[in-house]
Amino acid sequence: MAGAGVLVDVDGTLVDSNYHHTIAWSRALRDHGCNARLAAIHRLVGMGSSQLLETLIGRPDENIAKSWRTHFDELLPEVVAFDRAGELMRALHDRALTVVLATSSPQDLLEAFQDKIGATEAVDVVVTASDVEEAKPEPDVFEAALAKAGLARERAIVLGDSVWDAQAAARARLACLALETG
Repeated sequence: MAGAGVLVDVDGTLVDSNYHHTIAWSRALRDHGCNARLAAIHRLVGMGSSQLLETLIGRPDENIAKSWRTHFDELLPEVVAFDRAGELMRALHDRALTVVLATSSPQDLLEAFQDKIGATEAVDVVVTASDVEEAKPEPDVFEAALAKAGLARERAIVLGDSVWDAQAAARARLACLALETG
């Protein structure tokens, strides 16, 4: 029987980045003549950029997404890991669980977040945006995580902070534990 594992979201779950994403999206939208209330943007953080923009302005827009990244990179030094996030990762790993970071973020952002968390040695497998077709709330990131880690669906659980994590987990037929962090 395959081991058990935890598929852990990163943004908003391990690092305090949701408000930074909200500000970056707001600035990116304004760069391109669009506007959305911060509260409306914040509710969508954790959703993939195409879905987020479709919801906010009715269409995906690669130029706005590129602008978001520029603004987020400016805010990245302000993002911090939640207290004891690294300790949580090590505790999961020490319990012989396969620890999978399952994020829709690009690899380079994940690496920056991992540096902030400080528990890279506790991570067994990483799944990023480059491993999936669709971002959350689609189940792709969790399906890819199961496959890459060799985990059986019934022996894995998702740990996340957003409704999008819970919806993606449900679509992947996975149990989900939600944290009130982000």
